[in-house]
Amino acid sequence: MRPAVHTLHAEWIKLRSLRSTWYTLACLFAVGLGITALAANGAGRDWDTLSEADRLAWDPTEHSLTSYIVAQLVIGVLGILVVTSEFATGLMRTTLTATPRRGRVLAAKVALAAAVAVVAGEVLMFAAFLIGQPLLARQGVPSAELGDPGVLSAVVAGGLYLAAIALLAVGLGTVMRATAGALATLVGIILLVPALAGLFPSWMQGVFDYWPTIGGAAAMGTVADPDYPHPWLNLGGMCLGVAAVLAVAFVLFRRRDV
Repeated sequence: MRPAVHTLHAEWIKLRSLRSTWYTLACLFAVGLGITALAANGAGRDWDTLSEADRLAWDPTEHSLTSYIVAQLVIGVLGILVVTSEFATGLMRTTLTATPRRGRVLAAKVALAAAVAVVAGEVLMFAAFLIGQPLLARQGVPSAELGDPGVLSAVVAGGLYLAAIALLAVGLGTVMRATAGALATLVGIILLVPALAGLFPSWMQGVFDYWPTIGGAAAMGTVADPDYPHPWLNLGGMCLGVAAVLAVAFVLFRRRDV
């Protein structure tokens, strides 16, 4: 147990000593909360133009959590850099010389990334909710409170979703060992594939019903989505997919030369 604690402490020292870590976290909150304010103001302005059906489907919680769309990219960058920053500088060889047990090194990186991401993700989602709802209420449109049915679980789901994205990024960074390649793959998974889903032939549409990031994001709403009636199961499935990527990462990290 003690060697594992020492490895985790060493990884924490490396992570906190990187200026890019703090720049990325600052960007996460600045961009995330800025988008929250813009989205809440925009949603309030659109209220008068909504149809009756759209008003019945109005979800103020979801409107204040839309910052996750960009936040997932920022926190993904942080997850990637946890691994690739050492490959880029050549320090990974030094790390593995000091700690030959590669599984322990990667496990420490995964644990650290998970801890930082879940704390940052939850703080961002709660802050986004607490900022977004007053902006909606000020415009005279329906808003929500944390005590309302389903609201707290939706906000918590947002933080867990971002933490899962960070761990996916760690896995991709380990597999590819390059920041650019891992980031391009992450963008494809979380943005391009969902955005282009409508362009694929009808016989492939069933695939997107189970695409991890689409279903996982559905847990951040309080109004039932007919396509994802059990969004927490979808979020759980997304976490299983991330675990599979991490399993591949562990195998490759142990077998490859640095």
